[in-house]
Amino acid sequence: MPMRAPNAPAPGEPIPSHYRWCFGCGSDHPTGLHMEMTAGEGLTVTGVFTVSEHHQGAPGLAHGGLLTVALDEILGSLNWLLAGPAVTGRLETDFRRPVPVGSQLFIDAEVVGVKGRKVFTRAVGRLGSPEGPVAVSAAALFIQVPLQHFVDHGAREHVQQAIEDRASGGPAWRPEGENEAFEVNP
Repeated sequence: MPMRAPNAPAPGEPIPSHYRWCFGCGSDHPTGLHMEMTAGEGLTVTGVFTVSEHHQGAPGLAHGGLLTVALDEILGSLNWLLAGPAVTGRLETDFRRPVPVGSQLFIDAEVVGVKGRKVFTRAVGRLGSPEGPVAVSAAALFIQVPLQHFVDHGAREHVQQAIEDRASGGPAWRPEGENEAFEVNP
């Protein structure tokens, strides 16, 4: 297991949104999940997702795909503790009980191993409270990538907005001392 990065959010601090238009954690996405996540001890993160009418599949119940998005978001946020960007390589979700609209899903996530660029993670989502019944669980593999990955593959205007957000004091993935500018999709 790797050590927690020295510049990672401290235990109890919020995990910032990596991009304000992110469907999972972005504050500016009108129908997004608006996940609230907090750094835990070691390589753990906790989060809360409130299911709204925008997130339903069957009438009155959260869509399974959106529950998977919530798990992917919190599992991906573990990479803040390792101080490097990563993308989802594999995500397996187990659904155990329905999650009604208007309810909250409390999710605990942890890094369970790292090998090379691979980050192995798992999470459990509980219904109604941190001690509530397990509604969903997941295991995921993330692949650490350089920032250039997003420049090479992202939509130019969105990548540029994210770069501008970081330049104005938003959350940064850059390791200390790495401040070079990126040319977006030249």
